[in-house]
Amino acid sequence: MDAKRHWREECGVVGIAAVTGAAELASLALHALQHRGQESAGITVADGHRLRTHKRMGLVADIFDESVTRDLTGGYAIGHVRYSTTGSSNLLNAQPLQVASHRGTVSLAHNGNLVNAPELRRDMERGGSIFATTSDTEVILHMLARSTAPLWEDALAEILPRIQGAYSLVMLTRDKLVAVRDPHGFRPLCLGRFHDSYVVASESCAFDIIGAAYLRDIAPGEMVMLGEGELVSRRIGPEAPEKRCVFEHVYFSRPDSRVFGTNVEHARRRSGEILGREAPAEADLVCAVPDSSNTAALGYARATGLPFELALIRNHYVGRTFISPAQKVRDMSVRIKFNPVAEVLNGRRVVVVDDSIVRGTTMRKLVKLIRAAGAREVHLRIASPPVTHPCFYGIDTPVRNELIAASHGVAEIATYLRVDSLAYLSLPGLLEATGEGDRYCDACFTGHYPVSFAEMQDKLVFDAHADGTEIKVRPLKPDNH
Repeated sequence: MDAKRHWREECGVVGIAAVTGAAELASLALHALQHRGQESAGITVADGHRLRTHKRMGLVADIFDESVTRDLTGGYAIGHVRYSTTGSSNLLNAQPLQVASHRGTVSLAHNGNLVNAPELRRDMERGGSIFATTSDTEVILHMLARSTAPLWEDALAEILPRIQGAYSLVMLTRDKLVAVRDPHGFRPLCLGRFHDSYVVASESCAFDIIGAAYLRDIAPGEMVMLGEGELVSRRIGPEAPEKRCVFEHVYFSRPDSRVFGTNVEHARRRSGEILGREAPAEADLVCAVPDSSNTAALGYARATGLPFELALIRNHYVGRTFISPAQKVRDMSVRIKFNPVAEVLNGRRVVVVDDSIVRGTTMRKLVKLIRAAGAREVHLRIASPPVTHPCFYGIDTPVRNELIAASHGVAEIATYLRVDSLAYLSLPGLLEATGEGDRYCDACFTGHYPVSFAEMQDKLVFDAHADGTEIKVRPLKPDNH
């Protein structure tokens, strides 16, 4: 995928209910979800009496070793891996967020983005609320604290209809795990069975690593309360049209996961097959930009009859390049992450399959590397439509005027990338590959946002002054192109 630092995964959440050694299981599950966020990780455990949270900046393996998980005793746990979509990257914003109130202590972890968080936060600040973080998750905690409902789950059910946008939440009290998805179901959240208990996670691959069985998705607008071998389900708010994030299938989720009830590998392979049907090329071989495009490239090769070759080798011992703050590292990101196999490419016509193009700068460098390795022709095929609009539902994307397809046609992009041909998968083709196309959000391709919002915003919509004494909302001007 082009400019991976600009398609940033949102976050990943996990919950373990009534299982001995819950913290260890949660840490293993977070390993499986590491691709969804690499800035910070955290786990909260509950032992029936109290809650304890351990979180740090960095990767799961560096934060949760055996000594840490051994000390986090309790039968209930929630975990979180984060890439910031709202709120800057620092330890204060790492999740789960734990607070105490008149109901006791609660901890919350959130995957998504609340489009009315600036408005809600301003109203509460005018009423005297003091915020400690720049995360929209804290907005939910303040709303919970203001509720007069006797139980935490009742308070959550009371406030959620006031929240707009995307959220898959896990909430932990001293003796209960609560999980809920927003009414549109933007972000994934699935339910699994572990022995006689239940677990929840953003993707089913988190169940595989701990030996749990996938049961089903938590439905849009559903709240589940999980206790000692029990599950109670309730509906939150009015029904709304289901609008799953289609990019979960294009790029974000692991191919070995079930997301939105569909196998990700199958959806990606079908997208490649349909792309091969829509945009074949006269070439000698097909290769992928690893790893997220591997399956789509296999599908393209199958549809066109061209051989699939490993022409690009990815270095797996570096983090995703968008995590690095150093511009000089970002500029070298292609050479750091990918190396072409000259013996495969030299003198041959190559179809390169990738999942998407964002700004185009990284793909341009990658094409240059492929040509330098001896490729005679480079034909680029993208297993999704042109990205023309930013996402405001939990994915950190560039503003619209930085998206190359927002202002340039396919021919212009091909010229900029210096490829011999360029073709994208059509939107009908993508929706055919994922199935149930009317249930997906395609705003990044069409600009048709299913939930409206008053303020265009990015992940730093809550900016702190340099001295840390004040936090204010920084609205961005809408792009009316």
